[in-house]
Amino acid sequence: MGARRTKIFRNRIAKSSLWPALLAFVVSGSAAVADTAPQFTPVPQVVGNDRGGLLYDRLVALRDLRASNTGVQIRGRVCYSTCTMYLGLPDVCVSPQTTFGFHGPSSYGRRLASADFEMTSRMIAAHYPAPLRNWYLSEGRYRLSGLYYLDGQQIINMGIRAC
Repeated sequence: MGARRTKIFRNRIAKSSLWPALLAFVVSGSAAVADTAPQFTPVPQVVGNDRGGLLYDRLVALRDLRASNTGVQIRGRVCYSTCTMYLGLPDVCVSPQTTFGFHGPSSYGRRLASADFEMTSRMIAAHYPAPLRNWYLSEGRYRLSGLYYLDGQQIINMGIRAC
């Protein structure tokens, strides 16, 4: 770039509204620019045929989805066990055709000590909207073998948005 073109380029940058962000980037790194960048809504995560998993792993996934403001669409044939915890996310929808399966907390199918059962079932219930939370705490958490089944329309009737 010639000296004259470099001077014109510098003058344009100095007059630009991007100058503060560019200066912050040069001085302190990319984090300063990230604060001024436009925020985009991520593409929703589609959940299909999820039979659950470990509670800790699901809690980490839920934390990450909340932090990124990622919506969730539950559209699979089944959503069992910890998959049902997606229902507590702020931007979730469900298919009326999805079957949800609920059971109480256990350690690989073995009963938990009373205090652990209480704490863990309340932790799970905290991820449900109020009508579902109330049902889970009064009934759903006491089944340790097999599942209680609710269809997507029943979940929608409890206040979750349909996809």
